[in-house]
Amino acid sequence: MAMLAKGVCCTMRPLLPVVQTWNLNGRRWVRALRRSPVKVVFPSGEVVERKRSPGKQPRKAASKTHPQEQGQKQPLHLSPSRTPSTWEETGLHYDKAFPGDRRLSNIMTIVKSRPFRDKQGKILLEGRRLIADALKAGAVPKVFFFSRLEYIKELPVDKLKGVSLIKVKFEDIKDWSDLVAPQGIIGIFAKPDHVKMTYPETQLHHSLPLFLICDNLRDPGNLGTILRSAAGAGCSKVLLTKGCVDAWEPKVLRAGMGAHFQVPVINNLEWETVPNYLPPDTRVHVADNCGLYAQAQMSTKASDHGWVCDRRFLKFHKFEEEEDVETGDSKGWLPEIEVQSYDLDWTEAPAAVVIGGETHGVSLESLQLAESTGGKRLLIPVVPGVDSLNSAMAASILLFEGKRQLRLRVEHLNRDRRYH
Repeated sequence: MAMLAKGVCCTMRPLLPVVQTWNLNGRRWVRALRRSPVKVVFPSGEVVERKRSPGKQPRKAASKTHPQEQGQKQPLHLSPSRTPSTWEETGLHYDKAFPGDRRLSNIMTIVKSRPFRDKQGKILLEGRRLIADALKAGAVPKVFFFSRLEYIKELPVDKLKGVSLIKVKFEDIKDWSDLVAPQGIIGIFAKPDHVKMTYPETQLHHSLPLFLICDNLRDPGNLGTILRSAAGAGCSKVLLTKGCVDAWEPKVLRAGMGAHFQVPVINNLEWETVPNYLPPDTRVHVADNCGLYAQAQMSTKASDHGWVCDRRFLKFHKFEEEEDVETGDSKGWLPEIEVQSYDLDWTEAPAAVVIGGETHGVSLESLQLAESTGGKRLLIPVVPGVDSLNSAMAASILLFEGKRQLRLRVEHLNRDRRYH
């Protein structure tokens, strides 16, 4: 037994140092976690020294730093005259919303209602990209609600001065968000004025003498898509008449994907004021969104024109021919506008295109404006039996066709100049 006990002791003895070594390493890790950094170096080069507690004395350096090395490290410290470039350096502060805080709900109630939105002059932008585009274009922010501080730090520092920054729970943003996957940041801006906006230089460089007039567009998704097409085609301006959906509605803003801050958008116009926003020699054309080309060519009767399919016209006139008292000739009450295919030349002068809503089509006022400016009905032919095109699709086809015609016109002019 004595020999067996001695053998066991011999076999267990090597395990003791291993256990002691593991405990010692564990203590060292815990000690390292408790240590606080002496200095913090930011990416901008700023060095911040941590204050020590009164009971602790700084450790002596193991070796003295050479004077030449001290001179090289001096520029790392923040110079008093240097302009702050990071969020921490500017000293911006934010509030934290506590349970029962109703600031988010109160503002969201205002900006989600068009009457309140117009009265208060505020709009809602959600998402980091849309907010960044708005700030770049010169839109004035009022309040930012965010769930993580990193979202605010991504924004330009100089644009955040004087803005209320409120940190809220992500669940609160999710409750008010219309997005399927909210991005955790909501911005409340003053309603932009197209005169004071700063549009991108590339957009201004590619701007064309091409204008878009929206007539009774009620669908937010369609209007947002149309604005994207207008910005992509290089339109100079987009005019929205009364009866259209609000261009600053959240759904339109999301569908526009930043187009509101790339092309001037003028909202809620009376038809009498539309010519004031166009060059004097502009020809206004209307999109033929329904009707048969052959019928329009053969007849001038109102009832034979496919685009007179809106019952709203009944309150203005009856679908009857009027007789001229002096000559005895009969004439239709609708403006007489020449019909032509959309791919024929119609951009010989600054051109504006009227896009009507899918439900009501173009209005009588738009037809009268087209007649007075020498415009035409631009027909996009479709296979017989197929319903009219989507308003956003028709607008895209006409705008990019106008861009193509204007580009060819410029190429012909340049070619003629080289030959002469």
